[in-house]
Amino acid sequence: MGKTFLIFTVFMSILLAGCGKNKGSRNIPETKRHVPNIVPNRYNVAFLIMDGTFNTEFTAPYDIFQHTQFREGIKAMNVFTVANTLKPITTFEGLRILPDYDYTEDDLPKIDILVVPSAEHHLDSDLRDTTMINFIKMVDKKAQFMTSHCDGAFVLAKAGILDNSTSTTFPSDIETYQKKFPNLKVQDSVLFVHDGKYITSAGGAKSFEAALYLCELLYGKEIAQSLAKGLVIEWDLDLIPHLIVH
Repeated sequence: MGKTFLIFTVFMSILLAGCGKNKGSRNIPETKRHVPNIVPNRYNVAFLIMDGTFNTEFTAPYDIFQHTQFREGIKAMNVFTVANTLKPITTFEGLRILPDYDYTEDDLPKIDILVVPSAEHHLDSDLRDTTMINFIKMVDKKAQFMTSHCDGAFVLAKAGILDNSTSTTFPSDIETYQKKFPNLKVQDSVLFVHDGKYITSAGGAKSFEAALYLCELLYGKEIAQSLAKGLVIEWDLDLIPHLIVH
């Protein structure tokens, strides 16, 4: 009886040890890096994201621009994200996003349109991020449009690219914006401002309107209304408080 029990004990010990080993050493494959499919003859639209990015200012224009790929007869948009890392970034609301490109190391596709969503620290520490600010300056040299939503205007202003343009930002931050950049021409009481190649918006859910405006500018009213309808948005530019500087 004792011998049988001893053999049984040894057998169970080996079995349990093996199970524990298998459980602790499962080979979990590393996630392969996703490289966006950059289709030729499209606008390349880059979204500058970082920890603290606000969901809506990112997802609203992303949704509008990505849906251009499902419209026929237009020069659609390739959409992708850029950050200073390839590690997951965490938005203000806790959404984790894997950036497509690291702008500090990768060779990026030519950027035709840069979108700068608002982020938690765009009024303070992000303005001291010289690598990011220099990246914005570099993109501005060749981009067709530079856009911001909510406090994204602060980093465009810090880069100096709005010095000769009228711009706007999140309504409750207008006063702070004017104090921080006293030489800028600032417009309040509008949802977005288009001056030259710069489009700045009040942000929030109204980021949809600024993105739809750019689509109407590029593709015409019918396509813009089609994109809006696909997202159950009422779109009529004439009813949107905005400023276009010619």
